[in-house]
Amino acid sequence: MRILLWHVHGSWTDAFVRGRHEYLLPVLPGGGAWGLGRAGRDWPASVREVDPAALDADAVDAVVLQRPEEIAEVARLLGRRPGVDLPAVYVEHNTPKGDFPFTRHPLADQDAIPLVHVTHFNKLAWDNGSARSLVIEHGIPDPGQLYTGELPELGVVVNEPIRRGRVTGTDLLPAFASVAPLQVFGMKTDGLAAAAGIDASRLTARGDLQTRELHRELARCRVYVHPMRWTSLGLSLLEAMHLGMPVVALATTEASRAVPPEAGIVSADIDELLRCAQRLVANPDEARRRGVAAREAALERYSLGRFQDRWDELLADLSGGTLHPLTASNDGLDEKILVPARERKTP
Repeated sequence: MRILLWHVHGSWTDAFVRGRHEYLLPVLPGGGAWGLGRAGRDWPASVREVDPAALDADAVDAVVLQRPEEIAEVARLLGRRPGVDLPAVYVEHNTPKGDFPFTRHPLADQDAIPLVHVTHFNKLAWDNGSARSLVIEHGIPDPGQLYTGELPELGVVVNEPIRRGRVTGTDLLPAFASVAPLQVFGMKTDGLAAAAGIDASRLTARGDLQTRELHRELARCRVYVHPMRWTSLGLSLLEAMHLGMPVVALATTEASRAVPPEAGIVSADIDELLRCAQRLVANPDEARRRGVAAREAALERYSLGRFQDRWDELLADLSGGTLHPLTASNDGLDEKILVPARERKTP
């Protein structure tokens, strides 16, 4: 299928576009929220940047929506209405904001566009009304078991921790810094130590590293700390588990489903979290053992293959038929290519 989507959520898109389809990403000279394109990502050749003004309406088989305003934008660009004369699905990445638990989803009470939540907690937390809603859990391209744990420090991955504050658990970082030094990775982490009232010797802001470098550097930390209060699940948690890191996480949103007891600890008791973090920092063998359990759990539930299979099932349903495997040659290698049944030529 040829699928139109905007590059909105980088980590989720990284998994989605590694599927068996052709992905059309709008790009604009200034980039931004409506024209980020590939943004220099190391993605397959099946991910194509397209000029939104030059999009051929007939060249799009389906659209994956991620913001309510994209519905009108697609209709404007293509002259086709998502969910009416263009197959469409809406992906909800976030927990509701505002009057929780009474927050109604923007697509509640409509039956034209399926509503896909990335976690079971999200589906539960939003008021979806009568909209068809389902869950397709995250999938992560496996970076490999890179964990060394050589540094007796705590690794944290969070974007914009100063601005987001309590949402990302920034107020909890001083307590964790009292247990062991912190390495904090992510966008706009400069000045975090001063903003959080932490001595500079106890917090190193590593900034927004390229994915491979982030994985390599994060895996050197003894323990991964996930202090998020209200940010869906957080793909950084799943990446850390894939790396083989033991986990200390707040018992909020989807964390209790993602992290089994043998992989570390999930608790709303901050003192309990601090005690566990301190013990794991002091016991490298236990940390490594729990990290192995974390990786096994992540590979079982959050593998890229499982994620793509679930999406193929939904896309087949959207296309009004079965996605039939055909064999094609690609650089001398045979691979499966899935195409909508309506495009499959019969002899």
